[in-house]
Amino acid sequence: MKGVLLVNLGSPDSPEPKDVKKYLGEFLMDERVIDVPLWARTLLVKGIILNTRPKASAAAYQKIWWEEGSPLIVISERLQGAIQKQTNVPVGLAMRYGSLTIKKGLQELVDKGVDEVFLIPLYPQFAMATTETILVLAEEVRKAHFPKLTISDLPAFYNNTDYIDVLSNSISKHLNGQDYEHLLFSYHGVPERHIRKSDVTKSHCKIDGSCCATPSPAHQFCYRHQCLEVTRLIAEKLNLKEGTYSTSFQSRLGFDPWLQPYTDRTIERLGKEGIKKMAIVTPAFVSDCLETLEEIAMEGEEIFHEMGGKEFTTVPCLNDDQEFVDLLSKWINAWVSLETTTA
Repeated sequence: MKGVLLVNLGSPDSPEPKDVKKYLGEFLMDERVIDVPLWARTLLVKGIILNTRPKASAAAYQKIWWEEGSPLIVISERLQGAIQKQTNVPVGLAMRYGSLTIKKGLQELVDKGVDEVFLIPLYPQFAMATTETILVLAEEVRKAHFPKLTISDLPAFYNNTDYIDVLSNSISKHLNGQDYEHLLFSYHGVPERHIRKSDVTKSHCKIDGSCCATPSPAHQFCYRHQCLEVTRLIAEKLNLKEGTYSTSFQSRLGFDPWLQPYTDRTIERLGKEGIKKMAIVTPAFVSDCLETLEEIAMEGEEIFHEMGGKEFTTVPCLNDDQEFVDLLSKWINAWVSLETTTA
């Protein structure tokens, strides 16, 4: 029997400091998030970050927390429910971090008789700190607890034509002909070393002005290329004029070089340059979360206004948009049909 497991990032159980601290501890101790030796990661996370950051992060979560719970969890559950209505196989939900574990998600499917799982990481682009860590953990859990289970996964879909159509339609719908001077595509940042580590050629990714535009097998796992490609494809689809849009990266941590340009500094620059009306979209996320609702919609807008900007519009993530539900359901049903045909 076939089944599907949607996997998103995760969330603290509550916006209280103790729960945020627990969540951050699990998240930041992941060797694919902070990819330094265990002793250094332990010193940094448990010795410094978890003694300083949880209170501030909790305050941020409290700003965006919904009555029903964590926005990311609530939205993911809505997406799960909507997809379940459009497919005949069980659809489960799990998070890479937090209480809704991958083990629990797989167990619920197995309890329903599932022995073949279609794993869908809810990230359009591949990155070692997102897609890769989900796939690695899922395989570890499978081997340890569900050895008879088979798992296949949905590859990164950043350049899928149907996905680009859905995202373009969403942007158009939410801007709805609104007069803006600049559209910023803000993606979650990663350290530059993650890009080099994911380079299967071990030589292509220079993180310069040309490597992401030069065809290479490295692009299959290059987060930077995939982000820039989403921007390019959307700009092409929406007929955006050169100079009226750009790409940036948000949410950096620590002092190592991360992908640039940085979103906060880009918003600041646009304001200083006299841009009065800007819009911002966050295509690295499919569900609104702390990074979109607080860091962008609140902090980003504050920076823009401080620099003289007037109108700051945030485009929601795809969330449980019907076109996105239809697209994921289409891919799931195609997988079910293929597996059934070849079984």
